[in-house]
Amino acid sequence: MIQFYYHPSPNPAKIALFLEEAGLDYEVIPVDTRKGEQFAPAYLAINPNAKTPALVDGDAVLFDSTAILLYLAEKTGQFMGDSAPAVRAQLLSWLMFVATGIGPYSGQAVHFKHFAPEPKGYAVNRYGYEAERHWGLIEAQLEKRRYMVGDTYTIVDMSVWGWARAVPFIFGPDAWTMFPNVKRLLDDVGSRPAAERAAALATAHSFKSEMDEEARGHMFPQNKRLIAAE
Repeated sequence: MIQFYYHPSPNPAKIALFLEEAGLDYEVIPVDTRKGEQFAPAYLAINPNAKTPALVDGDAVLFDSTAILLYLAEKTGQFMGDSAPAVRAQLLSWLMFVATGIGPYSGQAVHFKHFAPEPKGYAVNRYGYEAERHWGLIEAQLEKRRYMVGDTYTIVDMSVWGWARAVPFIFGPDAWTMFPNVKRLLDDVGSRPAAERAAALATAHSFKSEMDEEARGHMFPQNKRLIAAE
């Protein structure tokens, strides 16, 4: 059975959605990042990057959500869309755009807006601007079509869905007036039974919710360097 190492955050959500959509048998193994469980030696042997998600399927050990999506799509033959080269090129391009743009800039925008110490004005502006620019490209793509790659639901939409749920936290209460088509996709995918089951994993397991000093130490270990420099 597939072992799925999970935390209720955007990247693991993509994998939960695929597993549910494909009807694969899997075991959820919670990794509480605010308790530092991502640094346990047993987990580092699976994911040396100390992030979630990770997945073990027999002898196959994977980390990075995009790598896992591609692996599962190839394994099952599902949610890769039309095999025509032009369509496949778009799928891969947008999938990597989410992985290298949407995820990192959204994550940094959230970090500096909500968690970083002052002074942070420059960083908030830079990452907020880039997050908005990247989501604007997703918005423009969805303005022309139902899903990210035409009319077929694919792993790109799953990847966008994982991060789209965080859009109000990234941009604030007016987020959906900025990105109405992203909201449309979020609602469309979110209404699928598989998405409802994937979202329910967040409350099916117990995770630390407090961002206290212990949690900050695990989530932002780089701050130890600042303390040491004082």
